[in-house]
Amino acid sequence: MKRYALLAGSGRFPVLALEEARKLGHDVVAIGIKGEASSEIEPLASRTHWISIAHLGKLIETLHTEQIGEMIFAGQVKHVSIFSGNIPDMRLAKLLWSLPEKNTGALIGGVIAELKKEGIEVTDSTSLLKPLLASEGAMTRRKPSGDEEKDIRYGRRIAAALSGFDLGQSVAICERACVALEAMEGTDAMLRRAAGLVNGRRLSLVKGSRRREHLLFDVPVAGPGTIAVMKETGTSVLAVDAGRTLLLDRKEMLAAADAEGICVIGHDPEGPQ
Repeated sequence: MKRYALLAGSGRFPVLALEEARKLGHDVVAIGIKGEASSEIEPLASRTHWISIAHLGKLIETLHTEQIGEMIFAGQVKHVSIFSGNIPDMRLAKLLWSLPEKNTGALIGGVIAELKKEGIEVTDSTSLLKPLLASEGAMTRRKPSGDEEKDIRYGRRIAAALSGFDLGQSVAICERACVALEAMEGTDAMLRRAAGLVNGRRLSLVKGSRRREHLLFDVPVAGPGTIAVMKETGTSVLAVDAGRTLLLDRKEMLAAADAEGICVIGHDPEGPQ
């Protein structure tokens, strides 16, 4: 029986991962981040612990107590939480002080390095949900129009450049102009902000995957909620990196997109931008 821990952030990702782990007969200890993870994780795990995002020492102590040597990160932890008034424990404070930058890659990469020092390996966060990864080509009945394809090509170049600064994953494009870049607010808030700037004109949403070699953390995700916000904001197409973006509740998501005439398409992340 495979045994590991799952660090649960927000959204459906942790719940779906735990459901699949249970089907496979894995012994999974869930560690929920307070204020982020859903209580739905509790009945799906062998045991559940709850910790503050600021308590790295408590996380490591819990993993040692449970005799865990492998962990998966699942779900989002809002970057803005760093500035929410949480007081870091001594282990996290020391790590934060040592970082030259406090972007997502540096922060989570630093945590992974600390875990490795303690003999705990972090593994591919999508390992339980490979069938939900986006495929290449149009995944909906509708393919992108010529104008949408132009927006996507432009948006992919912007998203690739943005990834070099380790900021957000998404950009909103209108008529080959970048209307909004995602930072700490998240994709939904970015789309709503963009919609307020374009006076009813059509938007395209492009998500990047930072073109890194691993899927240990911060994997781009979309789901039925994404489609609902796209409908609300007049966004007609979602372009993602194939094989590197999770489509949570994929069947339901794509059915919702088809019902609204929204196109969802995957591109080779290493292909031309």
